[in-house]
Amino acid sequence: MTTFEVFFGFTGTPFSRDIAVNQLLETESTKEMLGRLNYVARTRAFGVFTGDTGTGKTTTIRRFCQGLDANRYHVLYISDSVLTPRNFYWETLHELDYEPRFYRGDAKRQFQKALAVLVDNDKKTPVVIVDESHLLSREMLEEIRFLLNLRMDSYSALSLILVGQTELRKTLKLQVNKAIAQRVDMRFHLPVLGKEETTAYIARHLAAVKAPAEIFTQAAIGVVHEYCEGIPRMVNKVAIACLMAATGQNHKLIDDHLVRVVIESEFES
Repeated sequence: MTTFEVFFGFTGTPFSRDIAVNQLLETESTKEMLGRLNYVARTRAFGVFTGDTGTGKTTTIRRFCQGLDANRYHVLYISDSVLTPRNFYWETLHELDYEPRFYRGDAKRQFQKALAVLVDNDKKTPVVIVDESHLLSREMLEEIRFLLNLRMDSYSALSLILVGQTELRKTLKLQVNKAIAQRVDMRFHLPVLGKEETTAYIARHLAAVKAPAEIFTQAAIGVVHEYCEGIPRMVNKVAIACLMAATGQNHKLIDDHLVRVVIESEFES
């Protein structure tokens, strides 16, 4: 059976994670997010970055990390849906090539010393990124407050970046988290794609795999955008489903009718 990559003459698979981030679309919003992320890294600040699920937060974080100078920054990326303080220290210490101490208090002191080595000896800024931060427990949020006070208010030992879904904004507005919210230096919420951005997004993915000609009509893209509500992850899923359906029907051009049929049969059934 012919794959849609072969049928359309692609050099790879569009709308997949295999596409290098430097080949993906940079919208005005993602450019602004990158600028703010770089500010947080440069100034050893505390940043909170949010967005609805599937809007491209993690992709933008990947682009940000790849753009950092490895001689000046050391990135510690944590993504754990049930992150506890103990797991946090274990994961970060392992990333720093330390064997974590068994007890949490010992691991915490070990982490402080590891940061001091990075900052004072290696002259690098630790950039700690906690993804899925909307799932953080009250206990972990309190531990984050401790991290922000590692060297008191006179000096910050690290850049701390929380990345999560929109619920994180609501969590930080709670009275119980007021002390943490007051310490936030930079906030940014990544919006969904506008219609023109969805058009550019699809075009960029197809260009990345050397698409030989127009594949989606403007009307088709309009239906994709409307159904997906500008969420890149949903655009990816619908676009791939349409490419597969078009291959099965031997259609080189995807119109709005085919998109509606695919949505109805695969996403709303």
